[in-house]
Amino acid sequence: MLSLSKRVHEVWLVTLMAGFMSKNESKLKLYDMSDIIFRHFTWIENDLIKSKIDYDYDRDMIPVKVEKLSIILNDINLRLSTIELELIKLDDRDLAERVNSDIKYMRFLLSSLPEESVTAFNTQRKLDNIELNEEATDALTLFLFEESYKEYELIMIYNYLKANSTDAFLNRIFNILIDESFFHLKSFGDMMAKMGILGVPRVIHKELYKVTNVVEFLKDGINEELLAKEECKKLADAVSNDSQELAKFFDFINYQENYHIALMKEALEYYTKEKNV
Repeated sequence: MLSLSKRVHEVWLVTLMAGFMSKNESKLKLYDMSDIIFRHFTWIENDLIKSKIDYDYDRDMIPVKVEKLSIILNDINLRLSTIELELIKLDDRDLAERVNSDIKYMRFLLSSLPEESVTAFNTQRKLDNIELNEEATDALTLFLFEESYKEYELIMIYNYLKANSTDAFLNRIFNILIDESFFHLKSFGDMMAKMGILGVPRVIHKELYKVTNVVEFLKDGINEELLAKEECKKLADAVSNDSQELAKFFDFINYQENYHIALMKEALEYYTKEKNV
C-alpha cells in the first residue's frame, strides 16, 4: 500500500502540472482529474492509517518538461494503468472499486483531449499582454517559484495533520487552509506556465509535516503568513507601474492571508486550551 500511495501522489502532481501547461477545456478537465486523484490519495492515506502502517510523502522526481501535451498525457495514462494493477493491495475493496472506476473514465478522457503545443518551459517570462520591466519580472519570477513550493508544502502539511487528527474543530481549519492553498497553487502554477517557467515543487522533508510540537508549528505558521503578506505587498508595489491588474491580484492574495492568520490563531488558542499547554 505504501507503493500505491506514492504512485497516486506522483500522478496527482503530474496531472496538476499538465493542467497548468494546457489550455481552455483541456485545462479544466485536467484540473478536475487532479482534484479527483488527490481525493484518492487522501482515501488511500486513511486506509494506511487504519491499518497502522507508518507512511510518509516521499516520492520520485517527476519529469514534466515536454513540447507536446500528448507526451505528458501518455505519461499520465501509463501511471494510471500502473495504479490499476496495484489496487489489489488495498484492504478496502469498496475504495479499490471506486478508484478503479474513476481511473477507467479518466483514461478515456485523456484519449479525447486535443493535441497542444506546450510553451510552459520556454523561459520567455512574459505574462499574457502585460509588459513588466526587468526588476518587476525578476521579482515576480522569484515570488512564483518560492510561493508555489510553499503552497504545495502547506497542502501536504495540513493534509497530514488532518489525516492524523480526530479533532473536528482543528480539522475544519486544516481543511479551509488546504482549500486556500490549492487556489493559490493553481493561480501561481498557471502564471508560471504562461511565463514559461513552470517547475515541479521539490520533495518535502518528513520533518515538516510529521509535526511533534503543534503549538510551535502554529506559531511558526503565523509568522510565515505574516512574511508572505509582506512579499505580496512588495510584489504588488513592484508591478503596479506596469500592471494595475497584476498589482490588484497580489493585493487580493495579501488580504486572503489575513484570514489564514486568523484561522491559525484560532487553532492555536483552541489547542493550547484543550491540551493545557
